[in-house]
Amino acid sequence: MEKQKNAVGRRKEAVARVYMSKGSGNITVNEREYKEYFPIMYLQNQVEMPLKTIEATGTFDIVINVQGGGPKGQAEAIKMAISRALCEVNPEYRPTLKKEGLMTRDSRSVERKKFGKAKARRSFQFSKR
Repeated sequence: MEKQKNAVGRRKEAVARVYMSKGSGNITVNEREYKEYFPIMYLQNQVEMPLKTIEATGTFDIVINVQGGGPKGQAEAIKMAISRALCEVNPEYRPTLKKEGLMTRDSRSVERKKFGKAKARRSFQFSKR
């Protein structure tokens, strides 16, 4: 790998930009260590999943900028972006990552609120009397 590889991952309202280069396995999210940024173990596992899948933990330095959404959406956006960057590094990783479901964009997002309703589908409380 000659230089850094870039990729974008999205989930709900979160957008993650990943810059991957050869290194010692440092993962930085918004200029903080990813374990500090995501204190919950489940979210840390989401970030590490693509690297664990291809057994490449500790071989890439990853700098991530993420904004929008909540912690879970951000972690899943990062997961998608890292997977895409790994495919740029080596196209042979694609079948393995695809089998694990890491190359599929989860397009589900919040349904918009409709007029005359409390939320997207919830009606206001009905009173008979």
